[in-house]
Amino acid sequence: MDEIAFGTDGWRATLDVFTDERVRVVGQAVADTLDGSSLVVGYDARPTSRGFAESLADVLTDNGIDCVLPERDTPTPVVAWTAKEGEFAGALMVTASHNPPTYNGVKLIGSTGAPALPDRTEAVAANLREPIVGDESGEITERDLIAPYLDHALALVEPDLSGLTVAYDAMYGSGRSVTDRLLEAAGADVVRLHCERDPEFGGTPPEPTGPRLDALTREVETGRADIGVANDGDADRLGVVTPERGYLDPNRYFAAIADDLLDTERGDVVRTVSTTFLLDRVAEAHDQTAHETAVGFKWVAQAMTDHDARVGGEESGGFGLRDHLPNKDGVLFALLTAAAERAEPFDDRVARLLASHGEVVQDRVSVDCPDARKETVLAALEAEIPDEVVGAAVERVVTADGFKLLLADGSWLLVRPSGTEPKLRVYAESSSDQRVKAILRAGESLVEPLV
Repeated sequence: MDEIAFGTDGWRATLDVFTDERVRVVGQAVADTLDGSSLVVGYDARPTSRGFAESLADVLTDNGIDCVLPERDTPTPVVAWTAKEGEFAGALMVTASHNPPTYNGVKLIGSTGAPALPDRTEAVAANLREPIVGDESGEITERDLIAPYLDHALALVEPDLSGLTVAYDAMYGSGRSVTDRLLEAAGADVVRLHCERDPEFGGTPPEPTGPRLDALTREVETGRADIGVANDGDADRLGVVTPERGYLDPNRYFAAIADDLLDTERGDVVRTVSTTFLLDRVAEAHDQTAHETAVGFKWVAQAMTDHDARVGGEESGGFGLRDHLPNKDGVLFALLTAAAERAEPFDDRVARLLASHGEVVQDRVSVDCPDARKETVLAALEAEIPDEVVGAAVERVVTADGFKLLLADGSWLLVRPSGTEPKLRVYAESSSDQRVKAILRAGESLVEPLV
């Protein structure tokens, strides 16, 4: 049980640790702490995920809890939306998201469809014990979760994508025959890439970032598609490719899609502490406010609810929409992206926003740091905050998640602990690549002696 540790987004581990025995222990803890009598138990396309989902359902039904399982591997946002729309106490999702196939995990999702907050995961972690064979028997039902979700998405967005060609890369994950099916139902011509199931994800982690989207980029840059979209392994994240920019930096994408969404409906925006200030400028241009949270979509979801925000997101490619789901959804945002491209090409919109609000560049590096040292290093860092960084005065320090140094020239430096790896993340944002690199070097020099 000591090997079960809940991080930023549930429990995730390599398969030598993420075993059936431990999964059943988690299932019992969920049953012991559940406020309700039914759950959705979803699973992604990994070869082990269906079996783990069935084990969770076995334990839950032994405790008198009814479970709905999807008929096939299903995106996390579809499972979360099903939990939100139905009379469920929440959901469990067996997935390791964008990690390699040697990993698996389980996400805890609340009855609103939002990621579980720490009080929920801490309650589960505090109640880990061997599963019981209960006297009560709940019922397991298999159901098609995808068709109702697609109907909802089309009714919500009401897109007309006729004449638009979209290249879609499922990265062999659970978005296949879901995101592409949604785009096609909206009228788009869809070029499908990696839309078959592959337990090895083609030999690369299913993470929709630039280096892993070469095939998608070729489809767009050669003109065979107007725009490209990709999902990660459980389709809660999105990557976007445009004709002129290739892989579109998620910060710039977020600013552009927020600009499009705020054109049609008012509302604040929510971003994490590591996401670009360009969002703040876009929100201000629409007479709205940007709210900052710690990293982790659970915090974004909570702030979206608190502020009735139109859209929320993070620089790692996860975005959520009001009136849909307080969780990140790479399927719905693929549809919103295609609709926005029809209204104004992303290349044109990004160029317009940068011309209006100034050039914004962001990057990050990682510093190795054992998990046991993170708190000590951050405590030591508090006493080492400099008066200036690369010639710019430190005007303010934000401590929502680590230490974020706001500089007099509008740049910033952030140091925060990774929630999934034994590393410290060092981020920087400024007006040029050269200055970002200089700020990152200063950040590394500040942190490394403390590790």
